[in-house]
Amino acid sequence: MRSRRKLRFRLVVSFALFGFGLSALFAVAALYVRAKVENQLIDASLQNDVDQAVDHVIAHPNQQAHSELLEAWIKSDRTLYKMPLAWQNLSTGIHDIHDVDGAGRIKHYKLAVQRKDGIIGFIRYDASREDLGKRQLVTSLVGAVVLFSLLSLAIGLWLSRKVLKPVSELAQRLRDFRKAGKAEPLASHFADDEVGELAYALDEYSSRLTAMVERDREFNSDVSHELRTPLAVIASTTELLQGSPDLSDKISERLKRIERASRQATELIEALLLLSRAERRGPTRGETTEIGRVATDVIESQRPQMRGKPLTIALAVSEPVTVNAPASVVAVALTNLIGNAIKYTLEGHVQVEVGQGMIEVIDTGPGIKPEDAERLFQRGVRGEGAGGSGAGLGLAIVRRLCELYGWDVSMRPRSDTNGAIASIRFR
Repeated sequence: MRSRRKLRFRLVVSFALFGFGLSALFAVAALYVRAKVENQLIDASLQNDVDQAVDHVIAHPNQQAHSELLEAWIKSDRTLYKMPLAWQNLSTGIHDIHDVDGAGRIKHYKLAVQRKDGIIGFIRYDASREDLGKRQLVTSLVGAVVLFSLLSLAIGLWLSRKVLKPVSELAQRLRDFRKAGKAEPLASHFADDEVGELAYALDEYSSRLTAMVERDREFNSDVSHELRTPLAVIASTTELLQGSPDLSDKISERLKRIERASRQATELIEALLLLSRAERRGPTRGETTEIGRVATDVIESQRPQMRGKPLTIALAVSEPVTVNAPASVVAVALTNLIGNAIKYTLEGHVQVEVGQGMIEVIDTGPGIKPEDAERLFQRGVRGEGAGGSGAGLGLAIVRRLCELYGWDVSMRPRSDTNGAIASIRFR
């Protein structure tokens, strides 16, 4: 998942983490080098001192041994028993020893041992001062890391404000344009740099998009005007013909089909014009539409599709459902849902149920897969087994109309038998 943090926040955090990481790395390196060099120097000094003390006793048996560093003991094999038991079996070299004194405190010291010609030399170096120095160094380095981290954070805040100021200004102008609903040129407010190039590109894109939207609106208006005229002629002519007294039943039925088709085309044009306006909420113009009545008209207009099929269709209204929307919008939505049910059901029954604030279209067709239910509302997607020359736009138009008016449209497979259920819940 991509981060939704602001760019400035990410820049400040990155700068602070970089400063902390660099300071911590320096502190760890300083501790390691200090410990490594100090141990090497102390070990070399102790070993050299004990070697000199033993050589001095061997060369001058009657003289007292001494150490240039700290405490020193020179013993022979016969007097070794006087030394601490833990020391007696130590080999030549440097030994780190942790011991407990009489007060119960742990003492840390280094012990240099040299065995040569029956003489055993011991030199002890108190490492407590070294441990204290190490703790003080660690405390100092931790303080330095914290200080540099805070300094990095402060520098990151200051730099982010300076560096991101043009970007923040561009984002603020875009937010203002979105609230106002009107875009103004951006490039004139910025320098000729990367942000200025971005502003220029946004201006250019906005101009092209605005021109495209205007052309689309003009085209829709022109098409609407040009189509409404012949449809009005067809409707008026059909009405006149239906008034003729010598019409046969067959011709009268055909005229009714022409009338319904003309009305459906007019409703579809109105719905498409409504969608093309890109409004956030569908206009109602004070109209209230009774769903059951529109469903009855749609069923009658779709009956010609059932010819030649062993198929029945019925409408059941358990309670009236009324919505604040034009009848043309409801008719377009129901025409697509009911028409699909009839088209995909080769035999059986289509049941249209109205009630409880919703309408359901239940068929006995081949059904749909649960994973395809949402995909069918995408443009250009058709159900399995679809025949004819449809473009797969019907359900996409229904979804857009429902989103415009805040309705919920869905499809799901039937659980009891084959078939599908398409429903619209009105709110």
